[in-house]
Amino acid sequence: MIVSGSASQSLAASLAAELGEPLADVSFDRFPDGELLASVPSLAEGARPDRAVVVASTVSSDAHVELLQLQDAAREAGVEEVVTVVPYMGYARQDEAFAAGHPVSARAVARAISTGADRVLTVNPHERAVCDFFDPPATAVDAAPALADPLPGDLADPVFLSPDAGAVGIAESVRDARGEGEVDYFEKTRHSGTEVEIAPSDVDVTDRDVVIVDDIIATGGTMSEAVGVCCDRGAGRAFVACVHPLLARNAYARLSRAGVEKIYGTDTIEGSASAVSVASVLAEALS
Repeated sequence: MIVSGSASQSLAASLAAELGEPLADVSFDRFPDGELLASVPSLAEGARPDRAVVVASTVSSDAHVELLQLQDAAREAGVEEVVTVVPYMGYARQDEAFAAGHPVSARAVARAISTGADRVLTVNPHERAVCDFFDPPATAVDAAPALADPLPGDLADPVFLSPDAGAVGIAESVRDARGEGEVDYFEKTRHSGTEVEIAPSDVDVTDRDVVIVDDIIATGGTMSEAVGVCCDRGAGRAFVACVHPLLARNAYARLSRAGVEKIYGTDTIEGSASAVSVASVLAEALS
């Protein structure tokens, strides 16, 4: 049985179809004092499934609470195995203490999720090492190759760029799935305390379509700057692809103003940029 968090309903439905498993009836309520209640009425009907797959992107604090409640509802109903799928793991980028007295928030969140899970899957966390914070076995599923699917078929001598050397592996995955193009990354050169220049480290982008790839787009600041550099250097069309299209605040408009023709993301965060589903790669990991 597939159990969906409120932020992952489309993905959960697609995953249920991929696996041929039923999609649970889930109810979301809020008490007058603001407390949440996520419940699974279908677990009270008929035979209990041997396995419940809870699919919930933790895009907000409320989504974190929903996930914990859905796990607990499955346990309360006597489900034998609870597999938790966190397509987008909130707080994953806070994987270390940034200063004295700071928490390792990714670890704190992982420990909470661990209490109700026998197994955990998450999609392209910012650092795979966050999987080590979970007590049950945790797997990072790579959905980056799926980002090649919605790209235009007529890319001109494409260049796949990552915002820094650390994300070049994601750009390579998309390029390899596409089957053509070069891969490069942006380097930062600091000229003063306030002046920083970014540019592709090596490849010439003149008259070539560029696809800038990253694991997540939050506010779009780094991406829009990178797109601007490519446009200034005579690139052809500019596209952006990311696994997690968070696109907070005015990110979409910011990227469009910078010259991005299209933004492609997956449904780990469901929204207007969710051009491709990660259901098939999750189904493979769960089979």
